[in-house]
Amino acid sequence: MSWQPTATLATLKKRAEIIQHIRDFFAARYILEVDTPLLTSATVTDPHVTGIPALFKENGGNSTQQMYLQTSPEYAMKRLLAAGSGPIYQMCKAFRQGDLGTFHLPEFLMLEWYRPGFDHQQLMNEVDELLQLILKTPTAERISYAAAFEKYAGINPHLATVSELEACAKHHAIHFVTSEPSSQDKNNWLELLLTHVVEPQIGQLCPVLLFDFPITQAALAKIRMEEQPPVASRFEVYFKGIELANGFHELQNSADQRQRFENDLKYRKKNNLPDVAIDEKFLAALDAGLPDCSGVALGVDRLVMLALGCQTLAGAVSFSFDRLKK
Repeated sequence: MSWQPTATLATLKKRAEIIQHIRDFFAARYILEVDTPLLTSATVTDPHVTGIPALFKENGGNSTQQMYLQTSPEYAMKRLLAAGSGPIYQMCKAFRQGDLGTFHLPEFLMLEWYRPGFDHQQLMNEVDELLQLILKTPTAERISYAAAFEKYAGINPHLATVSELEACAKHHAIHFVTSEPSSQDKNNWLELLLTHVVEPQIGQLCPVLLFDFPITQAALAKIRMEEQPPVASRFEVYFKGIELANGFHELQNSADQRQRFENDLKYRKKNNLPDVAIDEKFLAALDAGLPDCSGVALGVDRLVMLALGCQTLAGAVSFSFDRLKK
């Protein structure tokens, strides 16, 4: 048992400087810093993200209210956008159940920002500018999800069948390992190939912006049905083998978003995952009118780790999770 911090004081001072540089970056662009609650009444439906429950009981009351620590400030920030906030950003703690490892902590610092009037390509420009400022990197490489799979895995991710993806995994000497019982889910195979074949080969010399994901991985992004095959206006950022950010040209249609949430719940039920409630306040904000915008979430602890050359997240934060346990 140790009471001491996992990062050195010199690292913490440099971390504070990086965070100030991030704030200066947004101030120079007249993007408003906002502060939304960490407690939420509903968590995300995404089957691959689990919120941490938090119970609230009012003094003198008999009932306990089920709350959650936020997995991301996304829903609250989009409610602000729908209320007319204009461009906004936030640095705050986010929490996810079960995430613990070299590059994962259950509590982490997230940077999230939204740009009305931007598509995902324009937002990628701004993400690249921030990385160049903080990491001193050259201009990021851009490659589509399909082109990356064809170049590094030798397969078209949009058109390949589950059997073809399985054969591709065997060709690259990897095996399907997941807690989910169904290996017939195409996205599981795509994720396996992405993490084991594509990711290790990209973003070593400069950051890589991977864009235009399969529509089955759209999450909260718009889908461009006019393209063949259709693609989701989504991007992810990688550097030195680490995923840094995930961004969308945001879906505005509440009916489409509700259907995606319901599909998530069906997947959860089929795979014996915990049932959760849909966030109706978020859908009401979409109904009221989310402006055309793009948004991105970036892991600040990972950014600091890369900027300062730390080997693990523990060296980039004041107290890692092991220093919190009894």
